[in-house]
Amino acid sequence: MCGELCWTFEANFNAAAILDILVVATIIFGTSLLLRGTQAVALLRGVLILFVVVGVTATVFPLVGFRWLLGNLVTAAAVAIPVIFQPELRRALERLGRAGFVFSSRNTQAALRMKIIDDVCAAAARLSERRQGALIVLERETALQEYIDTGVVLESEVSPQLLLTIFWPKTELHDGAAILRNGKIAAAACVLPLSSGRNLADRKMGTRHRAALGISEVSDAVCVVVSEETGQISVANGGRMIRRLDATRLRTILAAFYGEAQQAARMPWTPLVNRIRALVSRTPLP
Repeated sequence: MCGELCWTFEANFNAAAILDILVVATIIFGTSLLLRGTQAVALLRGVLILFVVVGVTATVFPLVGFRWLLGNLVTAAAVAIPVIFQPELRRALERLGRAGFVFSSRNTQAALRMKIIDDVCAAAARLSERRQGALIVLERETALQEYIDTGVVLESEVSPQLLLTIFWPKTELHDGAAILRNGKIAAAACVLPLSSGRNLADRKMGTRHRAALGISEVSDAVCVVVSEETGQISVANGGRMIRRLDATRLRTILAAFYGEAQQAARMPWTPLVNRIRALVSRTPLP
């Protein structure tokens, strides 16, 4: 099959063939963006593996009955696959209808990130004044779906009021992390991996701070922690923690790690981020 496909392109390689390749590549890339970080990734991987195994078996071995069965299952698969991936397909159509992620401008994305930063900073300042513990995780490139699955799914718009409600000590959701994804609070009361502790400068660090360091060690997420004992605000990223922050410094750090740096996640760190990383090593622990 691959040989026939290569021969077809060699015999008919023109502008239409190039356009054909670009269209197929765009569809595959768009599908991967749509499914990234969702449970459908594992499901799609299983379906592809099944198709490869079945296709190789039907090609190598002269199984006439098996080939007949596969031919009759094509129609059933054409109906079953849209049903299985219905949530993802619906989300894609909604995004296209609203000129979603493919057509959204950088200014819109930057404005959304800055709104999230403002909301998180406002909530962290209030929580710090009240000395109410909190752990807020901002997802970046690394998908955190496996940790979202451990909590209570919300899929709610981000607001300081909702964050304050989640971390109110008498609610069921306050004990755990709130994970923010795509401008929404994806889930609350999530369980995060704790830091190994081998590189901890402060051995008396609490569970929230260890969890923030732990998730920052296994992903590129940015974590905001509010201490229940002291009310101090901290930020964890890349396995390091910046402590003793006020709302102004918190906003500057989040703008570097989650705002401007998010837009160029695969590019070298900006000088501002490098200065903040240098600040991490110089910031004294309480």
